[in-house]
Amino acid sequence: MNNTELDLNRLATMDAAQATRLLHKVREETLAGRTPPVAPRRVIDASWQRMFRLGLKPDQGTSSVLLRRDELEERRRTTVLGEVMRTLSAGLARIADASMQMMVVTDEHGRVLWREGNLSVMRQAHGICLEEGAAWSESDTGTNAVGTALAMGRAVQVHSAEHYVQQLHNWTCAAAPVHDPRDQRLLGIVDVSGPASSFHPTTLALVASVAQLAEAEMRQRHLRSIERLRSVAAPILCRVGGRAIAVDPHGWTAAVTGMAPVDRLALPKSFRAGRVWLPSLGMCAVEPLPGGWLLRVDDEPPTADPASGAASRVVLDLSRPRRWTVAVSGAAGSWSQELSPRHAELLYVLALHPEGRTAADLAEDVFGDRTRTVTVRAEMSRVRRNLAGVLAHRPYRFSEEVEVVLHRPAHPAELLPQSTAPAVVAARSGMSA
Repeated sequence: MNNTELDLNRLATMDAAQATRLLHKVREETLAGRTPPVAPRRVIDASWQRMFRLGLKPDQGTSSVLLRRDELEERRRTTVLGEVMRTLSAGLARIADASMQMMVVTDEHGRVLWREGNLSVMRQAHGICLEEGAAWSESDTGTNAVGTALAMGRAVQVHSAEHYVQQLHNWTCAAAPVHDPRDQRLLGIVDVSGPASSFHPTTLALVASVAQLAEAEMRQRHLRSIERLRSVAAPILCRVGGRAIAVDPHGWTAAVTGMAPVDRLALPKSFRAGRVWLPSLGMCAVEPLPGGWLLRVDDEPPTADPASGAASRVVLDLSRPRRWTVAVSGAAGSWSQELSPRHAELLYVLALHPEGRTAADLAEDVFGDRTRTVTVRAEMSRVRRNLAGVLAHRPYRFSEEVEVVLHRPAHPAELLPQSTAPAVVAARSGMSA
């Protein structure tokens, strides 16, 4: 193999014994700090580096303390993944059974909630603690498809000696994250695992497709719930004077009156009935509706001090590997929201440049292409829907009167790990402060 990086598609065409020897050689040389005959795949090399920093030992076991049965059942009952298990089973479990593999579904922490598939393989899986209630994050079991997909936020395949822990070298696995389409929150991982002899490079595409199918089913369920909320809210809004909006628990709009419609409002985590200040609407009276909330905007004139409700502090938290938030606080209260990967990149760049960035600057920072200003303006328009009170434009920047606090990961290499934005890549490599 003359390519500079290991290619699983080409590996699959090789003699099985030869492929196994190559994988072990690549791992042995890389972990010893020497130059391997073929470079490990970048996703695997990055994971191995994380294992070094965590201090995990290649010869450690994969056993973990299992969840108690009542806790396992509680996690199953409260996760949205339970609603799409029939889809996941139909798409993967029977195929896994026929191909001498098993399907595994975990929560967002890598705890195994369900597993189905070939009975013989599931018995073998007890030997590596791949069973219900077990922990399969990278910090628990090293480089593996479930844990690495959690760390990277994308579909990952890990084969044989690509696993960091030697006990897993006789296994192959492919996993993909499943997100809640309502708020893009990570729900968990769907995975297909089996003996290394069952490896096929197309398994990853199959798992990723079924994960997307599950997300599409959840999206349709959400649309139906919005329609139900709209049927309840519409006659109420007809009787409400002034500005009002009906939203579901995630902030998605079902009906609106007296104001321009928006797709979604950012709601604080502790949202409840009463008077609540929202940055995009101001002070609101909040009342519960079946399946959502009614928000009536307080249109009373401002107090003598028009700046009394102004935001004064923004905390951008990028310290975690796959969940990023922005929190805004001021005299009127505080709120926070989770960020998409793209919005996290944009706000990170703006936090580094208090003097501001033009659309062309941001296009260079995020895409490495100064001509992609239309895309940047569209994304910044979406960001400013919820952060208009703290973000200025021409150029884009945080307002001068706002204190900006940036929380980064303990290790620079863990900053927005899936990002390919030049500004972020430079920061991860230590080229930027």
